[in-house]
Amino acid sequence: MSDRHSGYVVTLERDLKDEDSEAVIKAISQLRGVVSVKPVVTDLVQHITEERVRREFAHKLWEWLYPGEQS
Repeated sequence: MSDRHSGYVVTLERDLKDEDSEAVIKAISQLRGVVSVKPVVTDLVQHITEERVRREFAHKLWEWLYPGEQS
């Protein structure tokens, strides 16, 4: 017996402004079986986390490209 899916989480590659998101919301709403689409608003904690991850990635990339040098 296979699992049943009740929903999906879609992650956008970048944050969209409210006024720019209407077309995306309408497009997802038109997919077969979609009952509702609700945007998730970015908050400060999410922004801080993303910036920390970016910084850590950049630091590791620098270390890989230029071993022994300070970034």
